[in-house]
Amino acid sequence: MGRNPAITHTKAGSRLFGSSTLKVHDKIFAMVWFDGLFVVKLPEALVDALVSAGQGERFDSHLDHPMKEWLELRSGSAEEWLALAREALEFVGT
Repeated sequence: MGRNPAITHTKAGSRLFGSSTLKVHDKIFAMVWFDGLFVVKLPEALVDALVSAGQGERFDSHLDHPMKEWLELRSGSAEEWLALAREALEFVGT
């Protein structure tokens, strides 16, 4: 992600969802959930498209309440995750 002083990292077990998170300006844009899910915050239309294409699911934090702007991925390459994390950073950081 490069060296951006606005980006911070919290480790698993923190109060933020209990997962390891990446934040920009104190807003979460990506995280690794307990069971190894990679989760990113993206525009709702992009989440809709990725879910429709079978590339992920809406993140619901196991509370049966899917979040419109959050996408979870169980698999994928590091390059795919990095590309989505960059999109999430752009979306949340603006």
